[in-house]
Amino acid sequence: MTPAGAFPDSTKPGDVKASSKMGIPYRMLGRTGEKVSIIGLGGFHIIKKNTEEESIRIVRVAIDNGINFLDNCWDYNNGLSEIRMGKSLLDGYRQKVFLMTKVDGQTGKMAIMQLEESLQRLQTDTIDLLQFHEVIRMADPERIFGSDGAIEALIKAKKAGKIRFIGFSGHKNPDIHLKMLQAAKENGFLFDTVQMPLNVMDAHFESFEKKVLPVLQKNNIGVLGMKPIGNNIILKSNIVTAVECLEYAMSLPVSTVITGCESLAILQQAIDTARNFQPLSNERRSALLARTAQAAANGQYEAYKTETLFDGTSRNPQWLG
Repeated sequence: MTPAGAFPDSTKPGDVKASSKMGIPYRMLGRTGEKVSIIGLGGFHIIKKNTEEESIRIVRVAIDNGINFLDNCWDYNNGLSEIRMGKSLLDGYRQKVFLMTKVDGQTGKMAIMQLEESLQRLQTDTIDLLQFHEVIRMADPERIFGSDGAIEALIKAKKAGKIRFIGFSGHKNPDIHLKMLQAAKENGFLFDTVQMPLNVMDAHFESFEKKVLPVLQKNNIGVLGMKPIGNNIILKSNIVTAVECLEYAMSLPVSTVITGCESLAILQQAIDTARNFQPLSNERRSALLARTAQAAANGQYEAYKTETLFDGTSRNPQWLG
């Protein structure tokens, strides 16, 4: 029997670590053959209160310090996140990174329109990983894999060399992720990656870690952890520190943990945590889970699961197509 708080076999860390660069551990991205930094730079937060010059500086300092996984999305800050990241990747930086962005479009026409815009903004001919964004409704998998669904369009875009890998992300309910994975299976498709919230609070409430992570491991699908600090909402509990949050997420069998860095100071904290990272022992993991259990029980620190505040496509259904 697995002791309380211990890593069960399906979530045991260790073999996903492959190498390091500039002191940052690198891990395999599922079955893609790619190696990515254990910390990924979130695209949304690089804009927050920053000038264009400062946004570019954050991205380039991250890359210069060994972070190669860059996250973004077609709708982040009305496209400004992609525009600034695209400028950041000039002067030889594009070749140093694994570039991911997301589209909201669930019809072929809308997904391709958004993909083409992303390619222009990011100033690249090929996006390494394109993901369906905000798969947060039970009807989304049926739309994406339906007769006018976006999956066929993205497969064609992949054959044309515009994207290399295909995944999806969501933050609402792990059952929706499972339905998306099942829809893919029924249609003879296997996603390369899946992005989802993985943090100390998720472990207790509608848990992606417990429900989805084992399925991804079984199928060798790259695991992209997000919201390790929950947009700083988790820190308002005054129960855990930012470093503990990052360490918890990185100790799971994820390929990378995407975290928002709106300043160089926050970026440096993430870099230092990655460079000093040692997987949590079962004892430390148990202590963190015990400490957070009561606060996490009803999801109050994971509002993205229980409210619509974080759901851009709910406010803008036209983005879906």
